Amino acid sequence: MEPSLYTIKAILILDNDGNRLIGKYYDNTFSSIKEQVDFEKILFNKTHKANGEIIMLDNLTIVYRSIVDLFFYVIGSTSDNEIMLVSVLNCLYDSISQILRKNMEKKYLFDYMDAVELTVDEICDNGILMETDPTAIAQRAGLKDDVPLGEQTVMDVVKSARDQLKWSLLR
Repeated sequence: MEPSLYTIKAILILDNDGNRLIGKYYDNTFSSIKEQVDFEKILFNKTHKANGEIIMLDNLTIVYRSIVDLFFYVIGSTSDNEIMLVSVLNCLYDSISQILRKNMEKKYLFDYMDAVELTVDEICDNGILMETDPTAIAQRAGLKDDVPLGEQTVMDVVKSARDQLKWSLLR
């Protein structure tokens, strides 16, 4: 096979029931929504109780990771380098962790869905790997941590105080 820049076939985030939260397919391997949903169900059933990080399924190489109620998948062809796919997975996971401020749960993912979608788009464009630096991606996806107090709204200040209180209680 000739080398190609189109190395990523899909990036998925599923919940703990196997339902799609985020799904970006970059080629026509699964051309219809029904095929995609069927594939996601099979994939989830094979991986939700497994302890591994990689699986070969339907002539695809799939690397995955789970935490709490989220399952992250990066899908490539069998000829793709697994180390590259794992670096994409780690970048996705670390970027989203920064955006969600380490609250890696479905509830928080919904709160920051726009930034998570941007994160996936910053990592991969139509199957071409663009970036693997999670800090740069989180910044470009719109993570605003250091807004001066004078420019924050009342809700921003209350949310920041609540987050700080929560973190101090968790220590």
